[in-house]
Amino acid sequence: MTLNSKYTRWFEEITIDDVPSVGGKNASLGEMYRELTDKEIKIPNGFAITADAYWHVLESAGVLEELKATLEGLDIDDITDLSQRGKKARNIVLDAGIPDDLWEEIKDAYDKLCEQYGEDTDVAVRSSATAEDLPNASFAGQQETYLNVHGYHSLKDACNRCFASLFTDRAISYRVNNGFDHFTVGLSIGVMKMVRSDLASSGVIFTIDTESGFENVVFITGAYGLGENVVQGLVNPDEFYVFKPTLKEGYRPIIKRKRGSKDIKMIYGRGDSRVLTRNVDVPEADRKRYCITDDEVLQLAKFAMTIEDHYSKKRGKHVPMDVEWAKDGETGELFIVQARPETVQSLKRKDVLETYYLDKSSDVIVTGRSVGSKIASGKVHVISDVALLPDFKAGEILVADTTTPDWEPVMKQAAAIITNKGGRTCHAAIVSRELGIPAVVGAEDATEKLRDGMDVTVNCAEGDAGNVHEGILPFHIETVDLKELEKTNTEIMMNLGNPEEAFAMSMIPNDGIGLARLEFIINSYIKVHPMALIHPEKVKDPEVLEEIDKLTGRYENKADFFVEKLAQGVATITAAFHPKPVVVRMSDFKSNEYASLVGGEYFEIEESNPMLGFRGASRYYDERYREGFALECKAMKKVRDEMGLTNLILMIPFCRRIEEAKKVIEEMKKNELVRGENGLKVYMMTEIPSNVLLIDEFSKHFDGFSIGSNDLTQLTLGVDRDSEILATSFDERDEAVKRMVSMAIQGAKRNNKHSGLCGQAPSDFPEFAEFLVKEGIDSISLNPDSVMKIALKVLQVEKRMGR
Repeated sequence: MTLNSKYTRWFEEITIDDVPSVGGKNASLGEMYRELTDKEIKIPNGFAITADAYWHVLESAGVLEELKATLEGLDIDDITDLSQRGKKARNIVLDAGIPDDLWEEIKDAYDKLCEQYGEDTDVAVRSSATAEDLPNASFAGQQETYLNVHGYHSLKDACNRCFASLFTDRAISYRVNNGFDHFTVGLSIGVMKMVRSDLASSGVIFTIDTESGFENVVFITGAYGLGENVVQGLVNPDEFYVFKPTLKEGYRPIIKRKRGSKDIKMIYGRGDSRVLTRNVDVPEADRKRYCITDDEVLQLAKFAMTIEDHYSKKRGKHVPMDVEWAKDGETGELFIVQARPETVQSLKRKDVLETYYLDKSSDVIVTGRSVGSKIASGKVHVISDVALLPDFKAGEILVADTTTPDWEPVMKQAAAIITNKGGRTCHAAIVSRELGIPAVVGAEDATEKLRDGMDVTVNCAEGDAGNVHEGILPFHIETVDLKELEKTNTEIMMNLGNPEEAFAMSMIPNDGIGLARLEFIINSYIKVHPMALIHPEKVKDPEVLEEIDKLTGRYENKADFFVEKLAQGVATITAAFHPKPVVVRMSDFKSNEYASLVGGEYFEIEESNPMLGFRGASRYYDERYREGFALECKAMKKVRDEMGLTNLILMIPFCRRIEEAKKVIEEMKKNELVRGENGLKVYMMTEIPSNVLLIDEFSKHFDGFSIGSNDLTQLTLGVDRDSEILATSFDERDEAVKRMVSMAIQGAKRNNKHSGLCGQAPSDFPEFAEFLVKEGIDSISLNPDSVMKIALKVLQVEKRMGR
């Protein structure tokens, strides 16, 4: 289908090299329509109205000099002046209208589109600036888009408004900030068939983690209805993370999912109304469901990876992509409706690692989704209406229900941004990333709990959750130049419990995870005792049962909730460090800690000394917890076998006797976790003197040993590690403890087993790390904030030893 016309071109005639003529958005749509439809990616057909048409509009009306005079001497920091001049510039273009010759071409193209899709077909009319969607500047959302446009009259009006939108306040401001001349940037318009996502769902995909820059995931957001609500941040969408490497191998690695509230959806306006779209409430039952199925999540991830691969080959380097998708509610098909290069994380320096640390904590006022990984503090300024934007002062914390592109001139003055609504792909999130300031989005009640003038600290440095703390809190920044680092012979691994920190922590030079604790995931994401999920009939308190129902939500089988949440937490950590080894310790709650979980009191006995009681390995084969351990095993099997993350190593804690080791290995086998099958390794925590004394016998049942210096010190010296009175006696550097550690390392070597240490000692005491290196330990696992300091110490020791 060709037009042979002066001002219009079909998508099939356009390539990515046509940005000067049709703008970034249309060039990308044309590129994908031409090159990727044969790879089963569906792109709606359409045509571009070229930038030459925009210049033709201005020249035909003779308004170019008037436009230039209108913007002459503009100070974009003067919000009132910007607003007045922007409005005048838009009116100049609107009044210019569309010349007859141009309109005839547009009509002809629309008629041909109607021949393909049906009479009076519905189209999206989308602005596409010639400086838009470039590898180093996105311009996303700077100009207008109009949806559900039918017929000549509406189409002409939408095109006229699109041309005028080159002079929205935010577009003017953005061009100035990025060094573009207003009158070298033209505007093209894309006219494309609508996807009926008003009857289904839509959203945004990034082929990179938007916060950490971790490149091995596809991040998908979605909500019901047309996609504008997701982009504008009017809804809190569903979120999914898919792991690229094992998806390519045929696995189903949805490593993380989070259900959004999705309380409204944008649909078509009524047939008798001039309003093209409108928002309606989403039924409660639909809010509680994900807006797309797992199969659709995986299909979208594959689409996104195909697009990323295409653009990367085109540019000769890795190009992470920002993609818009839509599901057609009439046909059930998934469509890609836009793709552009990601322009924040992909442009960051990879050879410098900058990490923010909060030095002191305080009460959290509100929590939402973190954007960026920084910390900022200042005074709250709540903006309830766009008319109040001129009152905002530089350095304040901007708090609002949501933001739109019109807010951008003010947003760049904020120390941080907090919104009630929106997900990580909403307008506030995108702009804050580009500006390099932290934001907390989807905080729900921020405008109610935060008041003008309050001193707060916005903390986005601790993973997915963004917290707003009371008061101005101290923090510091650590910067590491990765170019200068030398590799140690001793493996430097990390201790990690919080999956939300995994992607960011993986950027620290490391050899994997030496200790990932299940307890954090269970406490933070599950919160319910596993036996209470298996046997709710034993829970007698109606309020506790109600709380369990509230936490488990959509899960008919409550035990599946435990398995899925645990698997996702472990998978996130394991994927972040793939293909390096990730050692996950099976649950090691004490009985009093288990009892504190929801419903736990009905399944735990009260012990006088839980530290030495019913914990670790002894629980796994006991009837009081055997079914709970089976759920843990099921989750680990899901991570390894369904998601393909075979770098996961399992570790058994507090295994007192050889007979106990045999029982645990047999119990794992019953749950289809068999040593050696699919490369499965099982380690043992070496934290009891019996583990050291009988290490040759334990070696017959385990593939490696990780020394837990905390418990080993406690049990070697007979000191309660929680006792304040005996605190000075608890010292891992004691000669008796060091001798135990040495015996464990040498015993592992003797049996050709991996030896590691994952306790606190080397993080606290560099001299203890030196001792371990001299003993020839294979790996040292450290807290993330100690890795660089101890790695340098290890390197010095190795050089002295000639290793």
